[in-house]
Amino acid sequence: MIKKLLLISLVILNFSACMHSQSNNQKAEVPIKKKVQKKTNIPNNYIQSTSRQKNEIDANYPFDIDLKTSKGELVNSKNVLPNNGKPTVLLFWLTTCYPCRLEMKAIKENFPSWISETEFNLIAISTDFPKNHERAYKLIKKEGWQWKTYIDANREFRWVMPGELNGLPQLFIFDKDGNIVHHKRKYSSGDEHKLYEKIKEIVNKG
Repeated sequence: MIKKLLLISLVILNFSACMHSQSNNQKAEVPIKKKVQKKTNIPNNYIQSTSRQKNEIDANYPFDIDLKTSKGELVNSKNVLPNNGKPTVLLFWLTTCYPCRLEMKAIKENFPSWISETEFNLIAISTDFPKNHERAYKLIKKEGWQWKTYIDANREFRWVMPGELNGLPQLFIFDKDGNIVHHKRKYSSGDEHKLYEKIKEIVNKG
């Protein structure tokens, strides 16, 4: 009887050892997943800035900023911004800015009468990213604005204008000496008439 019990015990121990070994083998066979590092692709709309540092740019009117004409020709602001003894309005806009389009449409309707009554300069400058320059060229040609329109080639005007052109459209009026005497952000219907009144006020002050 004792021998039978010993034999049964040995069988149970051997069976337990066998199951434990099999369990360990199964665990060992499970492959270890390696962490795969995801590739960080540069987004398609990534734009590498070619702008100079703020301290490298002449911050005084007419500045020294590269501009593009509607034909894609490169010019410099110091050579094309008026310096003729008249106040100059600089209008900053974007092709993707709907209020900008509304403002320029309103100005376009009034500009012929304004310019016939009051001597001043109006220049519109697009601050579009390079990917939208073609769109800007097409819009300038389509609209046929009666004022000079340029594209800020490297988006450098944001470094020299108050507030870094945060929020468009924005208007600045420079007096005959190149000093900013008026600044307005955004557009609401009727603002074009307020603009003209301000221009006349500055002209009359001389």
